[in-house]
Amino acid sequence: MRLRLFGHHLHVSIAVLAAIEGVAFFIVLLLAARLRLQSDLAEIEADVGPLWPRALIFSAVMLTSLFALGLYSARQRARTFGIALRLVAAVSLGLMVTTVFFYLIPDIWIGRGVLAFAGVGAIGSASLSRAFFHRVVDGDIFKRRVLVYGTGQRAASIANLRRRADRRGFVVVGYVQPSGESCLVPGDQVLQVRGSLQDLCERLDVDEVVVAMDDRRNGFPVRDLLDCRLAGIDVTELLTFLERETGRVRVDVLNPSWIIFGEGYRRDPLRLFTARCLDLVASLTILVLMLPVMLLTALAIKIEDGWRAPVLYRQDRVGLGGKVFKLLKFRSMRTDAEASGQAQWAQKNDPRVTRVGAVIRKLRIDELPQIINVLRGQMSFVGPRPERPEFVRELSERIPYYLQRHCVKPGITGWAQLCYPYGSSEHDALEKLQYDLYYIKNNNLLFDLTILIQTAEVVLLGKGAR
Repeated sequence: MRLRLFGHHLHVSIAVLAAIEGVAFFIVLLLAARLRLQSDLAEIEADVGPLWPRALIFSAVMLTSLFALGLYSARQRARTFGIALRLVAAVSLGLMVTTVFFYLIPDIWIGRGVLAFAGVGAIGSASLSRAFFHRVVDGDIFKRRVLVYGTGQRAASIANLRRRADRRGFVVVGYVQPSGESCLVPGDQVLQVRGSLQDLCERLDVDEVVVAMDDRRNGFPVRDLLDCRLAGIDVTELLTFLERETGRVRVDVLNPSWIIFGEGYRRDPLRLFTARCLDLVASLTILVLMLPVMLLTALAIKIEDGWRAPVLYRQDRVGLGGKVFKLLKFRSMRTDAEASGQAQWAQKNDPRVTRVGAVIRKLRIDELPQIINVLRGQMSFVGPRPERPEFVRELSERIPYYLQRHCVKPGITGWAQLCYPYGSSEHDALEKLQYDLYYIKNNNLLFDLTILIQTAEVVLLGKGAR
């Protein structure tokens, strides 16, 4: 089951886990103050003031840190050791941010000893809550029971979902085969309808009917679906269901009318204004903070390749409305990387990458000059990754709806970059397009902020870099 929050779908199970840990972090700070200061809470508050604002800040920062390190991601695939490392890193990051908060607001400072106790308590409470949640709580409690009306190719797109993250929010109770439709789903899951469709749904305790017929012109069950809807059972179109559950728009079942008449894909003046404000604030902040790193990077490139070697690499990319602009990056490859004049995808362990380039690509430092592109208005901080014109021409001929990704500004980071690794093939481009279309449909200021926070995991852990 998923919740819709600010245009974005969240798993109920993850939301419940976050709520449990948020309360735990709040209590942890109170207990840490009690243990470290060896006094009753009433006496502590009489001396330093109310503790609840401090506990609230601590809890909010810890939740944000865990979120930034991917610990509330449905697509988290790390094993126990990887989760433990992320948890320690997230709590350490949270302690640093909390300390900054307390120094900026001296009236709420509570002491380094209390924060140290609270950090240990945060790691312990998060570990216990996750162990309890995943072993004791039945995951099916939070899943919607789904009946699929259809057994053909479109219905098979649900049956063929293999990733655990894509199936986390629902369980299929069965498929209903329309008259004359082929069966491409597991035969043992095809149900016989005795009586009405509503009776079947009530007997199986169905929460939602997903309409996945290959041909709606023949025998579309208007009356049955209407009865289900009026009985309080949700009725959902296949593409909307897949978008909600997988976080992407499936191009293989997409039709133009879904985009034309559906929700989303809005670019009103307020949205454009907030996006530009976010771009300016984020770009200027990072430019100030990372200026020393950028200067050291430029120096390292000069030392490795010679003082006459260019520091920046300018490359044609396709932006808003299909307009071509010059993308700026720190040069990470040899100056003769494309001596043949033929555009090439970057490959894993690419031999064209220099020693300095390997480091700055891993840490994403090579992307920093794109801040200039954002300040110029050629890019946004969040959006689809801009591609080279040669690749755009090739991919738009082979992949439907590929050009539609240019209806918004390209971005330094984006939903596709978070959900899918570095792409270097037509298949990768298709997969990333589906995430880009989801972002374009659902983009808003809070979704952008969510993506920026989660980008911390990509940068800190070097995910997807080549």
